Amino acid sequence: MGRIVLDKVKKSFGEVTVIPPLDLEINDGEFVVFVGPSGCGKSTLLRLIAGLEDVSDGVIQIDGKDATDVPPAKRGLAMVFQSYALYPHMTVRKNIAFPLRMAGLDQAEQNKRVEQAAAVLNLTDYLERRPGQLSGGQRQRVAIGRAIVREPAAFLFDEPLSNLDAALRVGMRLEISELHKRLKTTMIYVTHDQVEAMTMADKIVVLQAGVIEQVGSPLELYSRPRNTFVAGFIGSPKMNLIGGAEAQKHNAQTIGIRPEHIEISTTEGMWKGTVGVSEHLGSDTFFHVQTPISEEPLTVRATGEMSLGYGADVYLTPRPEFLHRFDAQGLRIE
Repeated sequence: MGRIVLDKVKKSFGEVTVIPPLDLEINDGEFVVFVGPSGCGKSTLLRLIAGLEDVSDGVIQIDGKDATDVPPAKRGLAMVFQSYALYPHMTVRKNIAFPLRMAGLDQAEQNKRVEQAAAVLNLTDYLERRPGQLSGGQRQRVAIGRAIVREPAAFLFDEPLSNLDAALRVGMRLEISELHKRLKTTMIYVTHDQVEAMTMADKIVVLQAGVIEQVGSPLELYSRPRNTFVAGFIGSPKMNLIGGAEAQKHNAQTIGIRPEHIEISTTEGMWKGTVGVSEHLGSDTFFHVQTPISEEPLTVRATGEMSLGYGADVYLTPRPEFLHRFDAQGLRIE
């Protein structure tokens, strides 16, 4: 149940190819996150899997069966949208039960599944309310409940937290991760927020212009990015990328070092610089340091107690064991 395989799947709109042929395997029970900048093709890829867009070429398999031309309703998948898509005139109970009524299930089975989903999502006390009486997070849980009752082979989430404020996003992130642990069902989740990707995924698929740049666990992508695009995209703040003469000293076109792997001192170090903007976040402080070796300021992560004034002279020393090297094509050099 829930294994999805894409074999040379391609999508074009007229003469424009938005997803060149790609291969991808999603194993049963995995939490897979598609991540990338706006317009990279992640939502289009999800819609191809759901059957909401037609494949231009290639094959989509679900549980070993060719589902390329199977209608969305018969693929055994449940999609949760960014907009919730709830019926405002219906109660929570009726919203959650809606796909079961459409499928013709008897009332007893509908009630049983709705009660089970409501218990899992802490919605039992809200079943007789309407969507307008709920918070954004509660409405999103109702949308997820409507997906759960279908008992799908996989859940497909299309940027489901984009409409929520920062605090609610964190809470819902934890709730969806907890839900995955309990249900053990395949989940495919689309987001442009790489922090969501890092905190939720078993496996991350990084996309750029419809091309898969790298697939791997969050730690794998963070520690061993395949190219400069992944290096610069995964991680918050992003990896520092340095070219020119400094990179050539390491036999590379570009070198990369993460903010937490640079030591900062007011007395000595490898690179001299000047402190620009400082971001104090409590436990951490991020210093943006201008140096002669890079046009862009280098970001350095330090303890929250460290305080350096704007314009202060400092010295930076990268920890050599955490230095990343990339060639002229931007690919990782081992």
